[in-house]
Amino acid sequence: MIAVTEDTVYQGRVKLVQPLKGFRAGTDSLRLAGALVEKTGGEALELGCGCGGALLPAAFRMPGMRFTGVEIDPEMASLAEAGVAANGFEDRVRIETGEASDWVKPYQNRFDLVFANPPYFAPGKISAPGEGKTSAYIESLDVSGWVKAMVFAAKPRAPIVLIHRAAELARILAVMDRQTGEVTVLPLAAKPGAEAGRVLVRGRKGLKRGPLRLLAPIHTHAADGSPSDVAQAVAAGGAVRW
Repeated sequence: MIAVTEDTVYQGRVKLVQPLKGFRAGTDSLRLAGALVEKTGGEALELGCGCGGALLPAAFRMPGMRFTGVEIDPEMASLAEAGVAANGFEDRVRIETGEASDWVKPYQNRFDLVFANPPYFAPGKISAPGEGKTSAYIESLDVSGWVKAMVFAAKPRAPIVLIHRAAELARILAVMDRQTGEVTVLPLAAKPGAEAGRVLVRGRKGLKRGPLRLLAPIHTHAADGSPSDVAQAVAAGGAVRW
C-alpha cells in the first residue's frame, strides 16, 4: 500500500484521499469541477479521474447526478474509491479502472456530461516526473485521443469540458472543431497582464460548427499577489461563470 493523506477541499466539505508522494489534486482540479455545466439529473463521466480531485467536488456540487470516474492507474483508482466512501457518495459515484479510449468503447452516446483534466505532456517533452506522477503528467493517449474519447461517450448535444495547458489549445481545437459546436475557450492567467497558462475548453457534441467564443481571461491572483475573487469563490465550491 502507498502512503496516503486525507485532505479536504471546499472548506472541509469534500474529502480527498491522496498519495503522500506523487500527483496530488490542485487548483486545476477545482477549476474543472467549478467550470462544469450544472445539471440536476443524468450521468456524468470523468476520464482520467486520478484520486478524485475534480470528480468528488463535482459530485458535491451536483447532488442530483450520477458520476463515473475512469482511471488507468489501479492505485489511484483505489484512492478515488476511498474518497467516494469517505464522502458517502457510494450510491451515485462509481470508479472504473481502464485506459480512456478503450474504456469508452461500450458507452457510445451514454453520458449527459463528460469532463477531463488530461495529462499535460507527451513522452520525452519533460524530465521524468517524481515518484507516482508519471500517469498524471505524461500522456499515454495524446490530447486529440482524449477529446475523441470524450466526444464518443457523450450524448448528442451533451457538453464536454476539459482543462489543459494553453500551449495545447491548437491541438484541442483541431479535434473539437470537427466534432462539436458552441466551442468556448476561457483562458486562465496567474495575474493581470500575464500570459494564460491554462485554458478551459467547452463544446457540445454534434452541433453544427459555429463561431468560436474566446472569452476574456480570468486571473487566479490580483496584481498585488493576493488570491482573486474568482479563485476564492472556486476554492469555496463556487462556479466558474463562463
